[in-house]
Amino acid sequence: MIAKVVVDVPAKAVDRPFDYLIPSDLEDVIEIGQRVKVPFGPRLVMGYVVGFAVKSEFKKLKAIETILDMDASLTTELIDLGKMMKKTTISPLVSIYQSMLPTALKVKYTKTVVVLKPHKLTESLRLIMKNRSEVPYDELPKSALSSVKKLMNEGVIDLQQDLHLRERKKTVDYLTFIKDTKQSLGKKQRMVLEYLKQNGETTKKEVLNYTKAPNSTILSLVKKGFIKIESKEIYRHLTHIYKPSNKKVTLTNKQKDVEDRIITKLGMRETILLHGVTGSGKTELYLNIIERVVNDGKEAILLVPEISLTPMMASRFKGRFNDNVALLHSGLSMQEKYDEWRKVKRKEVQVVVGARSAIFAPFENLGVIIIDEEHTDSYKQDTPPTYHARDVAFMRADTYQIPVILGSATPSVESYYHAAKGEYMLLNLTERANDTTLPKVHIEDMRLEFEAGNRTIFSQKLRELINDRLQKKEKIMLLLNRRGHSTFVMCRSCGEVIMCPNCDISLTYHEDSSSLKCHYCGHQEKSPSLCPNCQSSYIRYMGLGTEQAEEIVKREYPNAYVIRMDRDTTTRKNAHEQLLYDFEQKGDILIGTQMIAKGLDFRRVTLVGVLAADMSLKLPDYKATEKTFQLLTQVAGRAGRHDLLGEVVIQTYNPNHYAIKAAKNHDYKTFYNTEMRIRTLAGYAPVVNLIQIITADKDVKFTLKTASKIVYDLKRLLPSDTIILGPVLPKVARIKSMYRAQIIIKDKHHRLFEEELYYVFQKYQDIISIAIDRHPDLL
Repeated sequence: MIAKVVVDVPAKAVDRPFDYLIPSDLEDVIEIGQRVKVPFGPRLVMGYVVGFAVKSEFKKLKAIETILDMDASLTTELIDLGKMMKKTTISPLVSIYQSMLPTALKVKYTKTVVVLKPHKLTESLRLIMKNRSEVPYDELPKSALSSVKKLMNEGVIDLQQDLHLRERKKTVDYLTFIKDTKQSLGKKQRMVLEYLKQNGETTKKEVLNYTKAPNSTILSLVKKGFIKIESKEIYRHLTHIYKPSNKKVTLTNKQKDVEDRIITKLGMRETILLHGVTGSGKTELYLNIIERVVNDGKEAILLVPEISLTPMMASRFKGRFNDNVALLHSGLSMQEKYDEWRKVKRKEVQVVVGARSAIFAPFENLGVIIIDEEHTDSYKQDTPPTYHARDVAFMRADTYQIPVILGSATPSVESYYHAAKGEYMLLNLTERANDTTLPKVHIEDMRLEFEAGNRTIFSQKLRELINDRLQKKEKIMLLLNRRGHSTFVMCRSCGEVIMCPNCDISLTYHEDSSSLKCHYCGHQEKSPSLCPNCQSSYIRYMGLGTEQAEEIVKREYPNAYVIRMDRDTTTRKNAHEQLLYDFEQKGDILIGTQMIAKGLDFRRVTLVGVLAADMSLKLPDYKATEKTFQLLTQVAGRAGRHDLLGEVVIQTYNPNHYAIKAAKNHDYKTFYNTEMRIRTLAGYAPVVNLIQIITADKDVKFTLKTASKIVYDLKRLLPSDTIILGPVLPKVARIKSMYRAQIIIKDKHHRLFEEELYYVFQKYQDIISIAIDRHPDLL
């Protein structure tokens, strides 16, 4: 028998399966999706079994050395999904499979075979185990692995894995009564023995708490053979400040109609765009749909865009599904992610809630995939393999013939375009769920404020409303989508702006650490007291970030409890949840970046202020206007979600811009129609298919020269009616000391050019860093 193995070697020449003989000892053990160790050249490497064959075109085949796991890490469906993604993402197959698995599987770990039912061991295994209850996996001969796997499936033995991390596996000591004795025992020893005799296997902690015995008493009884102590691995319990909430919500007639229409599509391949205004009850619909799927014995994946959404979302899902839900997001430790992933792999849960990578949850009986806030950028992975979670969801839905639900108050222009053409099923929720009205939105022209002598970050209107809400003990949220204290540092004497040494971007000043940081590569340096160019002391900090905004707000409102939420204040574990909880319980004003704009639902928030609405309008991104509209609409939706009326103040220097006017009126349709006219004229997605190719090298001339060769190849390979632009240096030409050249392909027929792009990738990937992006933003 022959196994086809994709080896973990990142080189284009080996980006394909290789044939290996399966030793007779492993024929009953090896399965598709399993990780194996194989000889490759002069060394042993890890690989994934992706298929089997009866014969090979090659005569001299090497044999698989051993298996790394008893169970397959990847399901057959995920193996096939990886092969499809290789074509669409133009990425090495092994990198795709690696992205599907938790990081814990990529680090060293020790495997131990643990006997659970000694009386059911086979005679041969009993001899190998030598009456031991635990044996290192590496001590087992290859001939025993078939028996081990069979007994694992029967629950006779278990394979435990101890990751080589600072945070090792979590275990609990259990005590078991073995035999009584007539010997004279101390009072505490007799209490422990009698307790275990009556209660059976009990945790050591529980026994010690009940008997008040010291640990030495336990050790003495173990040594005498009267009781047994055994360590058992347990899953880490994910602690949350927000307790599980299973509040029952009565659906409105409109919500019930939408739910019924979605239910009719269960078991069918359909893409449903759920366009519901902020506060329209989309989450409750998700819960009901998933509950229906779970009751039918199937599984569900819900993707949420950012970690800031998971505390409240997790609370709702834990309340509804208890232990039948796993959480997969970046806020978990490596071991916690591994535990949650194993729950899915072992079929212990039917629901997964998580961020982008949760789309790879190893379910085998999916019933629905839901993508909440489907318009969000965080569903796209920018590093290889450059996949979009929405595309992966579509591929998995095709396999299982199930619906994909895309939910948003501000759908991406691309998704709404497909819905308008009838390619997606469009469902609308135009009213808030609990009879509340959408907040009143004020647009404040900051040009007029400046002319009137107002030099502060607050318009007169926003200042009046902040004072009013503080008097009423209501809560306020202020959005400023730029972190740090000052956006750049300049010398007033010579005009020098302090730049990042690795990127073509200015450094941002962070007052908390008195340092300058690059938000592209992470470079950090001490803030200078003298200009590095002319040695002048006239250093000025320019621009406004959340750190400085917090400083100003605290100075203006000294009695208010002010909380800042951005990437700098949420680095610690569970920091997102703690900050949100503090704001809900005792906070007055929450200042934050876009992470406060989505998914948050606080009862007493009645005022939202947008301090600089124009910040993202002029970015070199053809989606800049769309993203601005989405951000303003989403953050406005945080106000007045319950029994108190909400107001929103948008401060801008472009009050007549169509995105800002549409956000004021909560009018998605008008925004969409205007945006589509512009994109049609300019030739941007979704009217045409856009593909971006980025080459990068430390030598700018070599980068451009190689990119020019790629353009030459593309013009030879692609149809004559395809538009190829570039190569050019993008606005930020250098990132992490690498100069980038950009090529744009425009195709009005929406062809994917999979073979042609793969040819280019294979030809140049060993010459220069090359990335192909099917969902480009920055142009």
